[in-house]
Amino acid sequence: MEATANTGRMVDVEILRQDTENGQSRWEKFRVPYRHGMNVISILMEIQRNPVTADGKKTNPVTWDMNCLEEVCGACSMVINGRPQQSCSALVDKLTQPIRLEPMATFPVVRDLQVDRSRMFNALKKVKAWVPIDGTYDLGEGPRMPERKRQWAYELSKCMTCGVCMEACPNVSEGASFIGPAPLSQVRLFNTHPTGAMNKDERLAAIMGDGGVANCGNSQNCVAACPKGIPLTTSIAALNRATTVQMFKNFFGSDHMVD
Repeated sequence: MEATANTGRMVDVEILRQDTENGQSRWEKFRVPYRHGMNVISILMEIQRNPVTADGKKTNPVTWDMNCLEEVCGACSMVINGRPQQSCSALVDKLTQPIRLEPMATFPVVRDLQVDRSRMFNALKKVKAWVPIDGTYDLGEGPRMPERKRQWAYELSKCMTCGVCMEACPNVSEGASFIGPAPLSQVRLFNTHPTGAMNKDERLAAIMGDGGVANCGNSQNCVAACPKGIPLTTSIAALNRATTVQMFKNFFGSDHMVD
């Protein structure tokens, strides 16, 4: 470690900065001392400690979101060298320099690399991505799920609402109503849950209109970008089938349909 610190090796970084939500963006260049095993968060913390640009000008510390630092919370998503990903797990040794950091363009910029992900959270509210139990009564353990179904449902539950799949999806943009792959996958997760299935029809209705599953262009960028490897396109395909069945149920009446 000491030998590494004394080599004088530096890391070149370019950051797209923006002081206010509607302010002009600009690029600033930085050079930070290299340390073995450092990640992008380490770079940002070094700049925060010493906010001086590569040409020696004092500047404001860079702002960004972070929390767990172990790829669980999803808060530190940003675009790194043109690819949306988690900055806590983006290792400097695996990145080409200069390392270019930008905020995700799918969401409004709050400041610098910090974005407002309310769009995704509002979509989760729209599809009721929860099991609606009020806690008034002790309902016991609830029904058990078959092990095979539980295993793939667990894969869907790994979603950390990081927004990377939304950023990678060409159908999610400021001017488009598509709710995106993450909320859709959560519909499948909660409709599969034995208790959550109480609201199955309601969730399917929420994604059958404008901005729902029909707006997916099947680019499959989302599943390639997801840091947790969640089978998002598989969920979307399953929901296409489920909404088709639901459409016939609505048209003919549930009494004449078999789920």
